Amino acid sequence: MAAQNIQGRVIAAHGRHYLVQTDTAKLQCVTRGKKSDVAVGDLVDLQLTSANQGVIEAITERKTLLYRSDQYKSKLLAANVTQLFIVVATEPGFSDDLVSRSLVAAEAAGVSVHIILNKIDVVASLEKTRKRVAFYGGLGYPVHEVSATMQPEATVAALLPLLTGQSTILIGQSGMGKSSIINLIVPDADIAVREISAALDTGKHTTTFTRLYAIDTQTMIIDSPGFQEFGLYHLTEGMLERAFPEFEAYLGKCKFYNCHHSNEPECAIRTAVASCDIAPMRHALYLQLLHESSQKLY
Repeated sequence: MAAQNIQGRVIAAHGRHYLVQTDTAKLQCVTRGKKSDVAVGDLVDLQLTSANQGVIEAITERKTLLYRSDQYKSKLLAANVTQLFIVVATEPGFSDDLVSRSLVAAEAAGVSVHIILNKIDVVASLEKTRKRVAFYGGLGYPVHEVSATMQPEATVAALLPLLTGQSTILIGQSGMGKSSIINLIVPDADIAVREISAALDTGKHTTTFTRLYAIDTQTMIIDSPGFQEFGLYHLTEGMLERAFPEFEAYLGKCKFYNCHHSNEPECAIRTAVASCDIAPMRHALYLQLLHESSQKLY
């Protein structure tokens, strides 16, 4: 019997093992050789090797790719996403550094962003958290307030219209309530996780893999593991300065055409920081990311 080539979408990844959804089945797949550059959300061409297994032969050209990287390696988050939901909460406290880096990653990848403030029922921390989140709203990123546990119907009503027709990845630290939101939007999510865990042989307690849930053919939600750090070593200087939307009005107006916006004289960006038109925290992050990108070893 001749080998059969078909196409599918990667819905989960664990190591070099992938679960691919085709029109008719979920297939356990591997890549040829040791290459593991496949991401959840990828459309792939694969060759069937048995009724429920296959080998990924090629990745269809991606529209977008989100990933994080440190000094030594990169880790793919998801492919073909159209928007990113950054989930923060009143408690536990969230990391401004992680939020800011997620925003930069999204801007560099051409992905729109919404910030979801969850657990607004925790009133003791609400006003303080609102002020922190309002800073990002001031940069132009929409902020949506929800309480997935206490106001489930209102949460679905607020988020579902934003999700419809989009491929959305949720990012946030552990404890922010990503899973609670996913479970509201995708009622069978817990069942799906158990099926995926069994298919990828990750064990019933393992939740450290990214997974995609298709609500319909046009609407997909991707849940990512909670993480504390978001390295962006892969971004070049040019990509970085364009990933800060508040820099845009000043780019090209520095005295020197190759200005790094660090300590050069008559730098338009630094002048804007001095006049508080650009937040010092954002400029400091830019300089930190610029330093990191110069340390890449791969």
